[in-house]
Amino acid sequence: MALIERSQVGAFCWSELCSADWAAGKTFYTQLFGWQNVDQPIGDGCFYTMLQKHGSDIAAMYQMMPEQQAAEIPSHWLGYIAVDNVDEMAERAQALGAEVIAGPHDVPEAGRMVMLHEPGGAHFALWQAGAHTGTQRELEANVPYWYELASQNSAKSEAFYCNLLGWQADHQAMENMDYVVFSHQGRPVAGMLEMTDEWQGLPPHWMLYFAVLDCDKLAEKATSLGGEVCVPPTDIPQVGRFAVITDPQGAVFSIMASSMDEITS
Repeated sequence: MALIERSQVGAFCWSELCSADWAAGKTFYTQLFGWQNVDQPIGDGCFYTMLQKHGSDIAAMYQMMPEQQAAEIPSHWLGYIAVDNVDEMAERAQALGAEVIAGPHDVPEAGRMVMLHEPGGAHFALWQAGAHTGTQRELEANVPYWYELASQNSAKSEAFYCNLLGWQADHQAMENMDYVVFSHQGRPVAGMLEMTDEWQGLPPHWMLYFAVLDCDKLAEKATSLGGEVCVPPTDIPQVGRFAVITDPQGAVFSIMASSMDEITS
């Protein structure tokens, strides 16, 4: 068991699913990962659902708004990065070329956030913790494990995040590509790769990986629950075995059986 009391500033701290079908999505993820859920009312018939493992907050999800569905916005996971001061960081991000999508604003009794569209095209959020510090478990099965940016301009993205967050970039040759590992204060916090023609017009995005003990078993289970395995279980030498999955509502995420870290059940 690895409980987190407070997330590291400059690292991803929270993951949130905007789902085109909140009820069906909740069923899919709770059955896939064995999570519990706690619905918190946020409006007339709307809920912000805390997804939990053994009573600890792991991630959250909510129903996509009708106007988003009308605009054909797909279901998606959003990653939050912990910062000390959201307002100052939002101003800095704008100066570096980012666009503010929402905020900064308070989330009552929880913290303060801003959602951004970075110059390379991906969306992400910044979180200034109040009562809610973020994901409460790490290095365990079925909890967030890694965040990876697929960028159409990796040089521009690297400059943005390093200048905004003080990340350091380490370029590594991996599987015939240049893979960037971002670190903050000596700790790896995220990865990045350059999108190629093989991505077939997909937009830049941050990919969320969940740690699992058995990649093949979880991929098979996801299929049985109505998900689609769009990248089958694949080995990455000295890293682990991963798969990319699309949930029944269209949100994409990955799973990873790591060979680098000891993942407990």
